[in-house]
Amino acid sequence: MTNQETTINTLSQLLAFARLALREADIDSAELDARLLVQKYTGYTLTDFVTRPDALVTPDIVRDLQSAMRRRLAGEPVHRIIGEREFYGLNFKLNADTLEPRPDTEALIGLVLPLLEQKIADKGFADFLDMGTGTGAIAVTLLHEIKEARGVAVDVAAGALQAARINARQAGVSSRLAVLQSDWFGSVRGKYDLIVSNPPYIPAKTVLKLDREVKDYDPHRALDGGEDGLNFYRALAKHGGAYLHENGIIAVEIGAGQAEDTETIFAQYAFRLIGVAEDLAGHKRALSFQR
Repeated sequence: MTNQETTINTLSQLLAFARLALREADIDSAELDARLLVQKYTGYTLTDFVTRPDALVTPDIVRDLQSAMRRRLAGEPVHRIIGEREFYGLNFKLNADTLEPRPDTEALIGLVLPLLEQKIADKGFADFLDMGTGTGAIAVTLLHEIKEARGVAVDVAAGALQAARINARQAGVSSRLAVLQSDWFGSVRGKYDLIVSNPPYIPAKTVLKLDREVKDYDPHRALDGGEDGLNFYRALAKHGGAYLHENGIIAVEIGAGQAEDTETIFAQYAFRLIGVAEDLAGHKRALSFQR
């Protein structure tokens, strides 16, 4: 790969080099990954790719891109290399303690937004608790969309809370978001109108069978939902009611095929299913419950 350095002088040559290397490695997202990496290391935009193909790139940029390409070819996800990922129109910084926010979680956002809006219509504001916040993608997005909302982002990992703080500040919602380091409900106090969570939901035996881009780079504690993948729904159903105002709601993201089991778990603690949202593949991906 280093031999290419002397022959890459322009933006179009750099992009062509990245595309070819990723295609030859049979990476499905070769085209997108090449564009993202070249954007990251040159600062050029997609428009520049079309209107300024002969823009010059320095040897330092070529070397940085080649280093990033080696990481990608070794299996590291492109957004881990870039250090951020877009979600719901916002950019979220990543670190080793966070999952990448993924499009499936937009189903949960779509389910929760009208619930928060109704709470605000009823009382003028709404407080929510985001359990296992990671990058803060859910909490920050809800606050960005609804100016009358206030949130508490909870995570056991200090690195995740650091990312959530950065992302809240970047989105302009820091004044309405508190972050709390807590092992699940251990340090949580108060009551809320809504508890929202995208908890770990992959069965433990399945985690090690995931694609290497997930199992080798995502934090396992953010993936592993116990033997059957349902441990954290049990914890939410059992303990969540103590942290809800009257008529409060719990909304969760779930894995494909987990809807019936999750509904059964919540029913054991007198919660009834009030809402369902599907992901783009048509799987039930988010559920809401009320006692």
